[in-house]
Amino acid sequence: MLKIWSMKKEQQKAENAEGAAAGAGGAAGPRKKKVTAAQLRVQKDLSELSLGSTMRIDFPDPDDILNFILTIEPDEGMYRDGHFTFKFHINANFPHDPPKVECQQKIYHPNIDLEGKVCLNILREDWKPVLNLNAVIVGLQFLFLEPNASDPLNKEAAEDLRGHRDMFKRNVRTAMAGGAVRNERFDKVLVNRNDGAGSSGR
Repeated sequence: MLKIWSMKKEQQKAENAEGAAAGAGGAAGPRKKKVTAAQLRVQKDLSELSLGSTMRIDFPDPDDILNFILTIEPDEGMYRDGHFTFKFHINANFPHDPPKVECQQKIYHPNIDLEGKVCLNILREDWKPVLNLNAVIVGLQFLFLEPNASDPLNKEAAEDLRGHRDMFKRNVRTAMAGGAVRNERFDKVLVNRNDGAGSSGR
């Protein structure tokens, strides 16, 4: 993980070494890949993250900070005791383009569709380069505390939340346990707090 934070220094060192080798008349070795503006910005955003105890970030490839997994395990609200993972993909045009975020589990939520697409305004029309990854992560966390029925991707779940809040709560618990809601079976995402084991999705 330390590797991530020292990218810039490594790049500087490599450039200095190459410069020295070239100056001494020696042949420069293979050029190290330059750190891109997107990587530097992501590195800065990650270093400033303030993740609570209910969230963590994992890097499947420690050398690739543009692709990572965010895990959220809410400890309050209707989605309490759930284990949700989101795949983040950040393209080379970041921060001008927002990150692409996808839920890895099939869950019953008005703002997340059955394919894992996420409806969060700052991931679409309200994204601005001044926003950072922390804003996105806080936004995702908020969706589990306050699902938004007025801007839905899963219209049936939004209708349930708007018109039958108690039924919606029951549906959330059923779906999180791996049951079926409206003839659609969902992934089991409930965490057994006794042994701390979470269940993975697709």
